[in-house]
Amino acid sequence: MIQEASLMGLLRTILIILLVWFGVKILARLFAPFLMRFVAKKAEEKFGQQFGGFQNQTQQRNTQKRNEGETVIDKMPQRNKTSNKEVGEYIDYEEID
Repeated sequence: MIQEASLMGLLRTILIILLVWFGVKILARLFAPFLMRFVAKKAEEKFGQQFGGFQNQTQQRNTQKRNEGETVIDKMPQRNKTSNKEVGEYIDYEEID
C-alpha cells in the first residue's frame, strides 16, 4: 500500500503548519506579560535570598535613626589620599590658527 503525495495534502499540511505558527504567536503575545512578571518575581526572590539579610538590616537601621529633614551620610570618604608630585610637568599651550 504505497500512498502518493497529492497537491491537496501538501497544501493542507502547509495550512496546518501556518495556523499552528500564528496561533502560537497570538498566544505568546497574550501570555508574555504574565510570563515576564513571573520570571521577574522569581529573580527578585532569588536576589532577595542572596542579599536580603544585608538590605533588611540597613533599611531597619536607617528607618529607626532618621528623623524628618535630617541628612544622613552612610559612608565617609577616605582621607589618606595623597597626590603624586612626580607625575610630570604641566604645559600651558595656545591654539595656533
